[in-house]
Amino acid sequence: MLSIRILRSRRFLLASAALTSFAVLDWPAALAQQAREPLRPVEVSPAQPRKQARPAGRDVQSARRAAARRHATTTAAPKPVVPTATVQTPLNSNAVAESASRLGLTVRETPATVEVISAETMREQGYRTVSDVAQGAVGVTAGDNPAEPSAFSMRGFTNSQINTLYNGIKIGPQNMTSRVMDTANLEAVEILKGPASLMSGEGAAGGAINFVTKQPHTGAIRNEADFSYDSLNSFRTHYGSGGSTNVQGLDYRFDIGRSSLNGFADDTNTKTLDVSGQLNYRISDSLKVWGAVEYREDHSKAYWGAPLVPVAYIGSHATTGIVSGSYFNRTDLGAVTIDDRTFNTNYNVLDNKNVAQEVWLRGGFELKLAPDLTLKSQAYAYGAERTWFNNEIEAFDSTRNEVYRERFYVAHSQRLVGNITDLIWDANVAGFDNRLVTTLSSSYLDFVRPGEAIFPNDYVPLVDPVRGYYGDLTTKQQTARIDNEALSFEDRLKLTRNFALIGGLRVEHIGLDRNSTDVAGLVNAGFPFSKSWVPMTGRIGYTWEAVPGLTFFSQYATGADISANNIFLLAPTQPLDLTTARTYETGVKHLFWDNRAEWSFSAYDILRKNVYAAAGGMALNIAGRQESKGVELATSVRPIEPLRLWGNIAYVDARYADFNFVGGSFSGNTPPNVPRVVANAGASYRFFTPWPVEFGITGRHVGDRYNTDANVVTLKAYTVADVYAFVDIPKTVFNAVDQARLTFRVRNIADKRYAIWGDPFYPDQILLGAPRTYEISAAFRW
Repeated sequence: MLSIRILRSRRFLLASAALTSFAVLDWPAALAQQAREPLRPVEVSPAQPRKQARPAGRDVQSARRAAARRHATTTAAPKPVVPTATVQTPLNSNAVAESASRLGLTVRETPATVEVISAETMREQGYRTVSDVAQGAVGVTAGDNPAEPSAFSMRGFTNSQINTLYNGIKIGPQNMTSRVMDTANLEAVEILKGPASLMSGEGAAGGAINFVTKQPHTGAIRNEADFSYDSLNSFRTHYGSGGSTNVQGLDYRFDIGRSSLNGFADDTNTKTLDVSGQLNYRISDSLKVWGAVEYREDHSKAYWGAPLVPVAYIGSHATTGIVSGSYFNRTDLGAVTIDDRTFNTNYNVLDNKNVAQEVWLRGGFELKLAPDLTLKSQAYAYGAERTWFNNEIEAFDSTRNEVYRERFYVAHSQRLVGNITDLIWDANVAGFDNRLVTTLSSSYLDFVRPGEAIFPNDYVPLVDPVRGYYGDLTTKQQTARIDNEALSFEDRLKLTRNFALIGGLRVEHIGLDRNSTDVAGLVNAGFPFSKSWVPMTGRIGYTWEAVPGLTFFSQYATGADISANNIFLLAPTQPLDLTTARTYETGVKHLFWDNRAEWSFSAYDILRKNVYAAAGGMALNIAGRQESKGVELATSVRPIEPLRLWGNIAYVDARYADFNFVGGSFSGNTPPNVPRVVANAGASYRFFTPWPVEFGITGRHVGDRYNTDANVVTLKAYTVADVYAFVDIPKTVFNAVDQARLTFRVRNIADKRYAIWGDPFYPDQILLGAPRTYEISAAFRW
């Protein structure tokens, strides 16, 4: 059992920051010994999936040459740079995460914990959905509860406390807008830990996760095709193509992906279709324009979990190692378990459906106004239609020894338009290199939500239920209109070649108009109403590259979000205040051994005030504060060319404070779906034979969690492992392609039964993890 003692967090963080800062306080000596290193100049070049960073320790131009370049009398704009492949380090800290900073910083140069999972990593690790991707990251867990799929938990925060972004754009709370999303069309997934409102605005108390679509590149056309099939009869296909066209300066990217993922429960399936395309056109050396379009849809027959049942009732069919504890909601169940006869049972009605269609239109330009001044702007429009038509509650009733079921219907019609404009200025401030980015953004969102008004219900047997149909549908309607305007500044000041101060400030205006009507179309009491907020958030920190490749960092950052956790559904009877979050964080990032080894460590202390928390039955309780303290460690190394080893571990102590309500208190309890320990590890070995073969294994451990704030039912800790082997087929065999790879993968090789997620709004049931499955896939590049 892992036991880690957390030091008094604030003292530890401040002490670490003071020690690292003290080392660079002798400014005259430091300035005398080190030349200043400017940031890479902003080039108006075709948009790249990831920007290439300089290798650690490489010599750069001196401050004198940089100043000469800035003050050169020539007026010619810089020539476009032909992009080259990004040098991916073991932990991919060479990548630029644009959702973590608008300054063009790499992960190593950012004073925060950032992970970038590349398309190459997704393919090698077999990540099929964004939930798979998140579970491979440091300290992140995920669940695909059909009510709010692609839900994430990290650093003690879950669901809509983590902003979900699409190419840097937020469309609304995660628990209202996210869907099951395939990874085939993605170039990268960026994960920014801790309060991140500076970058993505309201809602980022726990961080932000950004999905980056594949984009054009300049150069020869490259094509790719991927296919996979597994033992549950699931399949995935994808085709992509991109490169330069015959039109001078015009580059393109096109991707189409189709998947049909079958669940292990009876009659469950998720079908997805993703189509995306983008054109980049360089009009001149100083001006580039671009446009992108994306269409996504998903259709699901959903699994809502296995009901908690009394150990005393089911006898020999009780399971161990999945859940424990005692439970009382509709009826008193006493000690609870999962019935082994219900592992594959689907209690949903036969005519159930989860459906969504989404369309993105994006376009913009990049204009070099002067050698040191660049203007970037993009406009976007987004539309979505979503429908849930299910039996969602499956609660065992101990007075009848049957499962109580309750229907739920809701639909969304969402429209969003907006603009983001950046002005990037490279300057010299009192002899120090400086980059300032000023960002102005605005958006308008219209949201219509018809929903079930009566909620049909019935009872069915625990084993072999007659699933039946939904029944009569009676609806009412809610609306939300949200205006958002924000002005932000982000700055990086290089005080020495290796020490930089990085900070930013964001002022945001949020305007909300809400209405709600009953089944007859009459306006409900208290509606309509309007409310506005003006949060101010920011970040201040530093990075210090003590020796080439070894970077220390610290930061203080703040965030803000709506206290009731969902701006779309705020009611006039709820306090309409903002909740605030702040974090202290310090850590180190180290790339060494000729770029063959890398590790990172961070420690943090997060405090969120004025919190609302979910209670069973769609109710909300007020929790005064949420405190989260923890450490994270990640490492990856290639000791010899054929062998790669990697692993990460995260420990978090997350608790409520001042969480008191009529009838009790949850102060000291842990928020739902927050394990104390999450660890991942993996190893692979490659045999350089005429047909190169690689074998690999990955393991994942997730600690105990709770499914509600009451902390009375525990989702037990679990450990699962996957194994894989792939062979690269030589071009002499498939002459039509440059690269061909066949992969065989076994997921959950030990066939472990475990609870993966619990929805606090549906506390009577638990989502189970998938059993052992076998998969074969093929990938071609030409």
